[in-house]
Amino acid sequence: MKRTRLNRDAWIEAGLKALVTDGPTALAAEPLARKLNTTKGSFYWHFRDVPDFHAAVVKDWQTRAFATVVTALAEDGSTEQRLRRFGRLMLADRQDPALRAWARTDKSVARALAQVDAERLTYLANLLKQLGIKNPEFAQSTLSAMIGLPQLGGKTKPAAAFDTLVDLVIALQ
Repeated sequence: MKRTRLNRDAWIEAGLKALVTDGPTALAAEPLARKLNTTKGSFYWHFRDVPDFHAAVVKDWQTRAFATVVTALAEDGSTEQRLRRFGRLMLADRQDPALRAWARTDKSVARALAQVDAERLTYLANLLKQLGIKNPEFAQSTLSAMIGLPQLGGKTKPAAAFDTLVDLVIALQ
């Protein structure tokens, strides 16, 4: 059987997928190598050890999460449209809940997550201020809704619920 050659980015991408589907315990050389039809040697060619891989996975997620905020900042449209788009981007991110679960047991993941949340909170506070909402706790409530809605599961519709929250914000103007 021919083994697949992978670069560092392919391992990180596989790690993020495994994190979403199987949790942080799946972020190990052997199970990932099996899933990717390659050898553990390929893993260790790109990463010193499993903690180095974990750090790379977290850094990649953090870079993407920051890029989402930067993209949202650069978008055209009304403040309301930008708020709705930012909410949809966050609600569609399947990696975010997985990172949050991992952060409960790993301090370095928790630190990275806190940095991303601080950026998100700043962005939301600025948007809400432009909408006339100056209470910084409302930005925290909005971010909490964006984080919590995907966790509800079942028949919930996070995007529709977030749109209702934005409608409420607009009504407060």
